[in-house]
Amino acid sequence: MATIPPIEQLLTIGRVQSAYGIKGWVWVYANTEPTSNIFAYSPWYMQLGQEWREVQVLEWREQGKGLVAHLKGSDDRNAAEALHGAVIWTAKSNLPDLPDGDYYWSDLIDLDVWTVDGQLLGQVHSLMETGANDVLVVRPIVGSIDQTERLIPWIPQQVVTGVDIVNKRVTVDWDIDF
Repeated sequence: MATIPPIEQLLTIGRVQSAYGIKGWVWVYANTEPTSNIFAYSPWYMQLGQEWREVQVLEWREQGKGLVAHLKGSDDRNAAEALHGAVIWTAKSNLPDLPDGDYYWSDLIDLDVWTVDGQLLGQVHSLMETGANDVLVVRPIVGSIDQTERLIPWIPQQVVTGVDIVNKRVTVDWDIDF
C-alpha cells in the first residue's frame, strides 16, 4: 500500500463529479489551468471522507466541455459511483516552478494581509477569478483592524506591492474604507 504524504505537502487539484458510462469512468472537475493539466500531476491521492488512497489514471480524454478518466480499480459503474465527491490531491513537488512574482493560489491561502502603512486587514481565505483580474478574499482574524471581509484585486505593483511566502505576508496598497 502506498504512503500518502503529509497534508501540508499536498495540493487539491480537482474532484470526482460523477460516474460516466458503465465501464468505471468518472467525470473529473479540475482546478488546474488549463483543465487538462490535472492529468500531468501524478500520482493522484484521493480523499473520500476520512479514507485516502493513491490512484493511477489509466486513460483520460476531453468529453464535450469536460474531462473523463478511467482510474485503476474502477472497472464498472458501481465502482465509479462510489468515487462521487472524492477530492483529488497531488504532491506540491509535482508542480513546475514558477517565475519570480508568480504564485500558485494555494501558496497565498492563509497569508496575512497588511497595508503598506502597517495595518493588518486579515488573512487570505480564497481567491476568485473575475475575468479582468483575480481577487483576494480577505477575512478578518484576531488582531485585524476591524471585522470586515474585503475583496482586494490581485494587481501586482499597483495594489499588491509585496508577497513574502516565507513570512506568510501579503502587502497591499489598499484604502481600508473599501
